[in-house]
Amino acid sequence: MAVPFRRTSKTAKRKRRTHFKLEIPGMVACPNCGEMKLAHRVCKECGTYKGKDVVNK
Repeated sequence: MAVPFRRTSKTAKRKRRTHFKLEIPGMVACPNCGEMKLAHRVCKECGTYKGKDVVNK
């Protein structure tokens, strides 16, 4: 098995891991009620999707 000659420094390790982070989900305003919702999902507040009422309250 190959063994590293030198230990990986903290800086090198952190540079490699700069892209390992959480992303904020794509939020958009609902065109019907104006509440923030996930893109391409039914609005939890008013129950509409693409201008149509899909959830009966």
